[in-house]
Amino acid sequence: MSQTISAGRTPTIRISSIGGDLSFVGWEGDDILLKADDDELTISQDGDEVNLVCSDDLSMRVPKAATVFIDNIGGDASIRGVMGDIELKSIGGDLSMRDVYNVAIESVHADFSLRGGKGNLYIRKADSDVSIRDVDGHITLDSISDDLALRDVRGNVSANVGEDVVLYLNPQPGNTYTVNAGDDILLVMPPKAGAVLNMSADEINIDWDGVDLEEDATNASMTLGDGSASITLSAGGDIRVSNRSDAGESAEDFGNFAAMGMDWSGFGDRISRRVEQATERAQRKIEAANRRVEQKVREAERRGRGKAVLEVGRWNWDFSPKGVPMPPKSKVSDEERLTILKMLQEKKITAEDAEKLLSALEGGS
Repeated sequence: MSQTISAGRTPTIRISSIGGDLSFVGWEGDDILLKADDDELTISQDGDEVNLVCSDDLSMRVPKAATVFIDNIGGDASIRGVMGDIELKSIGGDLSMRDVYNVAIESVHADFSLRGGKGNLYIRKADSDVSIRDVDGHITLDSISDDLALRDVRGNVSANVGEDVVLYLNPQPGNTYTVNAGDDILLVMPPKAGAVLNMSADEINIDWDGVDLEEDATNASMTLGDGSASITLSAGGDIRVSNRSDAGESAEDFGNFAAMGMDWSGFGDRISRRVEQATERAQRKIEAANRRVEQKVREAERRGRGKAVLEVGRWNWDFSPKGVPMPPKSKVSDEERLTILKMLQEKKITAEDAEKLLSALEGGS
């Protein structure tokens, strides 16, 4: 059901909790429009300040100049067209932002994407991939667990990233760019870029006219153009610097950049597809393993003649009272572990038997 609240053109909106997903859009209207189930939404108002709690999904249209404070979002969120400051403490799902001003985020537990930032962005912690494009202000990313893709940022950049980083930068005079990555870094800049580069990595590669670097270099400092910007890169893997716009497309053997691609608008969608495909592959493997387990159990029952004997891989299990499993010749497979759990589930062995077998699998007594 829809509700309309009048709180002026510059309201302050405080959301304590949203149990589901959030759609939050700035518009030219003077009112706040809310859509949610009546029994899921609690609202209070004091002048131009509006306080909300919603236990399920919530859709909002607010004046563009609204200031927003959100404590917790349980699901996914889309926020766009809001030119007031935005502060968010925690979001459990994906967060997509577009055409916003200053943004400060404590924690985002899935993918984050921002396109069209007019102010500064601060993220204390992101547990998955981050994609940022077309930001006027400064970027500070204290901790990114997975990959970072960043393009067209006109302010300073400071980022600590757990895995790969792709940077498409046009360094601005006087700006500083500091990026630490657990894996590889790809930096692409215009041929006439001006910057002082300081780099440290397992290996550094420079694809730049007029610049030669010794083979297998792990540390390098150089000045490009007028050196008016400062760039410091540190990577646990490799660093590649290029002035070719298609550098990401030709980097199949360099980190995960080819898989990330350079079509930045669909970055979050591609991440979701990769996760979905991996889940489907894992499910198919589990189903196939279950079929093999069931076949092995049926064969054991036919051969057993009163004894619970089961042959799986390199093991010959005798579950009679005096049976003792022989130690494996090498590390056991997931199939063998699944067999034991399957037999426990179907009550072919007791919990005590399962515990002993799992202990044996791990090398215990």
